[in-house]
Amino acid sequence: MGVFIAILILFVWAGHLAYSLLFVELDLTNPWMYLHIIVQGYLYTGLFITAHDAMHGNIHPSKQVNTVLGTISVALFAGMSYKRLLKNHKMHHLHPATENDPDFYVKSQNFWVWLVVFFVRYLTVFQIVIMAVKYNLMVHVFNLEPISVWVFWALAAVLGSLQLFGVGVYWPHKLPHTHDMGIHKARTQPKNHLWAMVSCYFFGYHLEHHNNPRIAWWQLFKSKP
Repeated sequence: MGVFIAILILFVWAGHLAYSLLFVELDLTNPWMYLHIIVQGYLYTGLFITAHDAMHGNIHPSKQVNTVLGTISVALFAGMSYKRLLKNHKMHHLHPATENDPDFYVKSQNFWVWLVVFFVRYLTVFQIVIMAVKYNLMVHVFNLEPISVWVFWALAAVLGSLQLFGVGVYWPHKLPHTHDMGIHKARTQPKNHLWAMVSCYFFGYHLEHHNNPRIAWWQLFKSKP
């Protein structure tokens, strides 16, 4: 089931992006345009959640299968290095919300400051080159409208990144750390499976994820007391 869900997300992301780029009218008075931007942003979030499941070996028992699907997912998401993400994510789970956690920022709890630091820590020259190549292929080879590419490809990716950071990094791990957050220094959303799915593929149930990282995202709701 894990492989099926991972591939399904990849195909839905690609299919909706293609549809948006080719058929959705860019017009500030067009409500469907905004809907497709939001949906595409949510599907970008799904790409990264898929890669995250791969990092924990939750897509398939085979390490190779997880690596392939995880690599594809983060490459499509933003030209990122799966190997680097995997290394940092292991550190995040070993030292959550401490100075040794690459996702945590000890010098400021301001959302925007932490966000910028978070992005800078993960941004690489290679990633910028990959994204530039993708953009030029879409615009100059496939003859897509540049503004459409910026809106449905780039802006949607930014929205997905904000969702991932806000719900999956900042909110669950920010100070103050209270006793009920446990050793993982992680909060959890109140039990509401629909909202948990909409807000970030159940990753608002963040304490439950840290308590048992080997639960796939689509089964995480079952661990909520």
